[in-house]
Amino acid sequence: MNPFKSKKGLGRGLSSLIGDIKSTSTNNKLLISDVVRSKLQPRKNFDKQYLEDLTNSIKERGVVQPIIVRKSKDISGKYEIIAGERRWLASQNAGLNEIPSIIIEADDLKSLEFAIVENVQRHDLNPIEEANGYKKLMKDFGYDQDKVAKFIGKSRAHIANCLRLLTLPDNVIQLVETNKLSQGHAKILVGLENCFVIAKKIIDKKLSVRQSENLVRLFKNNPKRKISSKSANIKDLENILKDKLGIRVLINNKKNNRGSISFEYKDLDQLNRLIEIIKSNY
Repeated sequence: MNPFKSKKGLGRGLSSLIGDIKSTSTNNKLLISDVVRSKLQPRKNFDKQYLEDLTNSIKERGVVQPIIVRKSKDISGKYEIIAGERRWLASQNAGLNEIPSIIIEADDLKSLEFAIVENVQRHDLNPIEEANGYKKLMKDFGYDQDKVAKFIGKSRAHIANCLRLLTLPDNVIQLVETNKLSQGHAKILVGLENCFVIAKKIIDKKLSVRQSENLVRLFKNNPKRKISSKSANIKDLENILKDKLGIRVLINNKKNNRGSISFEYKDLDQLNRLIEIIKSNY
């Protein structure tokens, strides 16, 4: 019996990955103290309630599904988790000394691939963890978006949208990581300068994605106009010229003392008068 037999509904990526893995031990119990976390694990956050429920289940029925591990490269005699960290944590909480394990041979790439696919298929990752997993495949192992999409069994657009979330400011990313802001809400904030302000409004008012899109559209269509603060000297010069010429004068002086002067006339008489004044003086 193949311990990696694909479950119904799993994507193509997991099925192909399972076929490439060589198992060295399919029926093994390891001391929990001999098992260590993997640095490649994409999931960083664990739902406390889910972990508590799993702990209670393990107390009653034991660990139903073995965890998957490989020999640690860094610590002699230890095994690194590839899949099943939550079961390992819950087993500790349940007071177990041993945990059923499947030991496989896998390099860093295979280990990361398996961890990402398993978590994505189980919906265990929040959108930021998922995006960071894809980013690591691309940065450290030469994947591109098309290859990630084909491997995971998701569309290229899904991969691209996930990765775009990583361009959000840290304070907005934190809202996604803590499940205060959904992926659907977050993706419409990408590229906005004031996205944290909008994110807080979305959360405070409990807006739907559609309502949030309308709010973002409102911000885009009605950007706050920058208030230019002119010095008293510039304003005095404008008033002096206005008194001399009889028309409104606007002086735009930049920080490098470059700028422009504009004249606002209401009719041809005012324009002709301005031209005559310039001609007579220059």
